[in-house]
Amino acid sequence: MNRSILLVLVPLLGACDMKAKNPENADGNVTIAADDSGHIAFNLPIVQGQVKVPGSIMRNGNFDIDGVKLMPGSSVTGVSVFARDQGAQTTIAFAAPAPPNDVRSYFADQFKKQGVEAALSGDSVTGKTKDGTPFTIQVTPAASGSKGTIVIQSKD
Repeated sequence: MNRSILLVLVPLLGACDMKAKNPENADGNVTIAADDSGHIAFNLPIVQGQVKVPGSIMRNGNFDIDGVKLMPGSSVTGVSVFARDQGAQTTIAFAAPAPPNDVRSYFADQFKKQGVEAALSGDSVTGKTKDGTPFTIQVTPAASGSKGTIVIQSKD
């Protein structure tokens, strides 16, 4: 998975509203949430805070799973990461200009071309990355096309 969206968050942590030593997060979990307007909130074991970046950073985010990018014309509308000692869950919300069936078919076809295990299942595409990390892409109707979420469960 291309983590360029998440990597842009790290340097931004130095210039934001932060509180040192986070007693509310003594369990060591890490959460980061970002929306399409550029609001980023984070909760780390040593610090919590929020920062505002240009919304275009989210909408124009470069994301892929094993070479499969979002459908052309799509945009990232949110990112959420929850990490703990034994793994992490990354959720990416997106908007696509096509109907849900077309978006699901696009993903299934692109994964097949990349040699990635993936299958259609109801309103979702499920599969495993080349390194065995499971993912689910759920796509539903929206006012202008589709909206969806990509959930990636990492054990590392």
